[in-house]
Amino acid sequence: MPEIRPGRSKERYPAPKVFVPWHDATPGRHPLLELFGGLEETVPFRKYPGDDSAILAAAKATWAEVTPGPGYMYVAPPRTPPEIRAAGFRMVETTDDVIVVAQSHLRNSPGMEVYLDIIHEFLHILQRRQGRVIWPRASLAYVDRPTEIEAYAFSIAEARRLGVPDSYLRRYLRVPWATHSENLRLLRNVGVSVPRSPR
Repeated sequence: MPEIRPGRSKERYPAPKVFVPWHDATPGRHPLLELFGGLEETVPFRKYPGDDSAILAAAKATWAEVTPGPGYMYVAPPRTPPEIRAAGFRMVETTDDVIVVAQSHLRNSPGMEVYLDIIHEFLHILQRRQGRVIWPRASLAYVDRPTEIEAYAFSIAEARRLGVPDSYLRRYLRVPWATHSENLRLLRNVGVSVPRSPR
């Protein structure tokens, strides 16, 4: 049984108390619901589209792979997309349902960010199980992918339910692999207010 770190109560916008990630998990594969304890008890888990028993079965069949070093989360593709390989990165590759989690993100990021990320990434698992393509051609910008817009909108709805303001969401949605104009487009695509330009 993993040792769970106490909740981060000092955070201004903490994740729900029922959500208890295993922050000190070692690199390697872990059952999704073991690494992210309580995920199946959260409000968004009950709001995923589809049959509740099938969604729980999908969660029980999904792995979370902790990788050493920096990074975020993503659903492992069967093959690293060409544009990512061209940028010098190689992803965890598998045909299994695996959500890759950077160890530093799991250990050091605010609890709310880890929470929003995992409910976002698990929605991608469900999208893929529906036959949708979550790693489309590079010609479609990341911020315009229907699967990404849907997943971000889902996690943002939960953040707002928990009282998270747009100022926090703007920082959360600032992804380093998108340009400034693309980041602004992502805000518009998911209904988060765009900051006013200085006069």
